[in-house]
Amino acid sequence: MRIVSLVPHATELLFALGLGDQVVAVTHECDHPPQAQELPTVTRDRLPAGLSPGEIDAAVRASTQEGEAIYTLDEELLRELEPDLIVTQELCPVCAVSFDEVEGIAKELPSCPKVLALDPKTFGETMGDIRTVAQATDSKRAALDLVERQRRRVDAVKIAVKDAPRRTVVAIEWFDPVYIAGHWTPQLIELAGGVDLLGFAGEHSEVVTWEQVTAAQPDVIVCMPCGYDAYQSLEQAQPFREQLAATGADTIVAVDAAAYFSRPGPRLVDGLELLAHVLHPTCVREAPGVALPVLDGAPA
Repeated sequence: MRIVSLVPHATELLFALGLGDQVVAVTHECDHPPQAQELPTVTRDRLPAGLSPGEIDAAVRASTQEGEAIYTLDEELLRELEPDLIVTQELCPVCAVSFDEVEGIAKELPSCPKVLALDPKTFGETMGDIRTVAQATDSKRAALDLVERQRRRVDAVKIAVKDAPRRTVVAIEWFDPVYIAGHWTPQLIELAGGVDLLGFAGEHSEVVTWEQVTAAQPDVIVCMPCGYDAYQSLEQAQPFREQLAATGADTIVAVDAAAYFSRPGPRLVDGLELLAHVLHPTCVREAPGVALPVLDGAPA
């Protein structure tokens, strides 16, 4: 089977299922696993480089309102690749080429590829996507193995934090304007031994004010601006140090959102382990990645 992945979390899942040798192209944002970076890319970003978070938000809003995609799909290369399966998503216009555009192009390709959209809104649905991809690629045995390994890790976190006091959390997914993380993130916080004060599981991320963040009185603020790594997240948080400090939170950290939270792929479980370490470091002493203190201190 010849597979084209048009969304990074699908690429990660395909490789996790042992299907990397069948993936013939990915997006310009697919950077995990490292082997994915060696494949041809069939997309490019229409937004100019160097935009600030506020400018990115404004540009995305304008494009969405006008019905324009922020990514361009290389139709000629896609035709040359003759894919049997194209994996994409419909959930977020910021994350991939428009589904309608992909579907329309696919109908015109000589290879008549199947188009599979992965649109999880909850942590459970991200696990369900493993089975969905497995059914489309005849990799059910690998899927069962992956699901079992993911479940064991989730259960280990739940056991580790079950007697720990719940810590209240606000997860910031963007800074200008301030977005509170929704979808699967509130569930990850709960599984990690926390209580999400502002986000709602399965719902879209929402814009809030700094007054709302302060009024929530969180114990912990996790800065996870969508698409950025931990050090970039720390940089994004710096202009808002005063607002963050005013919340009174005793723990304010920046994490790798691109790897562990923004993409609903297998590494969400890594994100769960990282959150559990941030919230309860004596219960979960080690975790993937780092949590960088925003105000002072050393990485957790």
